[in-house]
Amino acid sequence: MSITAALTSQLKALKLGRMLDTIDVRLAQARDDQLGYLEFLQLLLQDEIERRKTQSLRLRLQRASFEEPKTLEDFDFPANPSLNPAAVRDLATGLFIERREHVLLYGPAGTGKTHLAQALGHHACRTGRSVLFLKAAKLFRVLQAARADNSWEVELRRLLAPDLLIIDDFGLKPMTMTQAEDFYEIVAERHLRSSIIVTSNRPPGDWLPLFPDPVMANSALDRLAHNAHHLVMKGESYRKKMRPQTRQPATPATELTEGQTAQLR
Repeated sequence: MSITAALTSQLKALKLGRMLDTIDVRLAQARDDQLGYLEFLQLLLQDEIERRKTQSLRLRLQRASFEEPKTLEDFDFPANPSLNPAAVRDLATGLFIERREHVLLYGPAGTGKTHLAQALGHHACRTGRSVLFLKAAKLFRVLQAARADNSWEVELRRLLAPDLLIIDDFGLKPMTMTQAEDFYEIVAERHLRSSIIVTSNRPPGDWLPLFPDPVMANSALDRLAHNAHHLVMKGESYRKKMRPQTRQPATPATELTEGQTAQLR
């Protein structure tokens, strides 16, 4: 059965034009399997649902601004013996987001903190949640620029909107007073409303000196750290493992003795 121009137009008018991609296959299946009308309609609708789910996931991943498409499936748990894989997989269900809890990932550089944070964000996107990933340095630059052009409130709302905000590489250096105020504002506004994942090379106990104001520091960390799942990352840096191995220099030619030299003449 050929698809008429009228049917094509009607499907597009209903924003169901993508049904045209599979309708021929489904028609053939309906004939071969002698499907009823309702069964045939159900197949078409299920195809459309799957297409829309795929498109929605693609958009959520795009808006999340991940550095790389990292997942738990390709995370090296044996290289991180301090981690409990079952606990990490529980976090991947997104229950901590429903509870408005946070996740703090800290440990030496190269132990997979950014990978794991993005993987948890990726799983959150799969379950229909909105996510935003930002390096801490970029976060502060964006807010500084927003102050300069009077769009700070707009930018703050963008940071508060996602179900999950991921701040990567926090605490590489002390914050200015303005940066500390911005960080406090984000933590305070998201507290008990939505979730944050923070990765850092420093444990939370070492974050206090990063704030110029100790009162602000205690207030921010009280909200963040005491309502969080703490994951301590240990092990050898994966970047070091992936570094190209230096080739051994070629063995120098053996020096010929006088007798060997004479034989070559």
